[in-house]
Parts: sequence; C-alpha cells; structure tokens
Amino acid sequence: MQIREIMTRDLACCRPEQSLQEVARMMLESDCGAIPVVDQNQQLVGIVTDRDITCRTVARGRNPLEMTAGDLISGSVICAVPEMDVDEVVEIMEEHQIRRVPVVDADGHCCGIVSQADIALKGGDEETAELVREVSQPTASV
Repeated sequence: MQIREIMTRDLACCRPEQSLQEVARMMLESDCGAIPVVDQNQQLVGIVTDRDITCRTVARGRNPLEMTAGDLISGSVICAVPEMDVDEVVEIMEEHQIRRVPVVDADGHCCGIVSQADIALKGGDEETAELVREVSQPTASV
C-alpha cells in the first residue's frame, strides 16, 4: 500500500511569519497536533507540533505569543512522497521517533501528511503496535 492511499490530504498549512497563536488556533480548528510550514511557493520548509509549542517555548520560559512558526523550524524536515510504501514510511517514523510525516509532491509542495493515527486506522495491528512502541521510546530533550 502506498502512502497516498492513507495520508490526510485536506490539511492546514501555515507560513513561517504566522504567529504561534495563529498556528495553535489552526490546530484547534483542524483537530490536529501538527501544522506543516510552507513558503510563498507552497514548498515545505518545516512543521510545528503542539509538542514544539509546549516544550520549545513554554517549558523554556519563552513567550509563545511573541513567536512565529518560523522560530520553531530547525534543520531539515523529514518527509515522504506519495508513492512511498507505507512500510517504508513506518520505518522512517520509527527511526526518527516522529509521530507525523508531511508528504510532498515532485515539486516539493506539501500535499498531505501521514500520522500514527492514519497507520493505526488503515495499517495492520502488528505494524501499528511496533510503530507506537518505537516512537514512544524515551529521547533526549527537545
């Protein structure tokens, strides 16, 4: 099965200059915990998660009301392409201990996202259990 078959296609994206308050509101309205960050050409440049907002701002005493999505982007973002096999994306999620992976098309435009929930709803029980186990291992500080 390919990622295109299980990914969420109708997703909210934000721009780097948008405030974290706007991003958090988007999460609330979309009932999700991650918002891909795209540039003016809709190219994926990062992702902001609810955990980022909590651990990389509030827990460190920073004021999220004074920050933008771009303030939380760091390094390269791990992503998938629609043609990838679900097992391959699960391996990527396990290796990097991430719960969501943005999906980009051949032009680098964000066209979807795949999450643990997508895998759980449409994947096998063993695959889901292994993914949750691997992603949930303790890690270093964010």
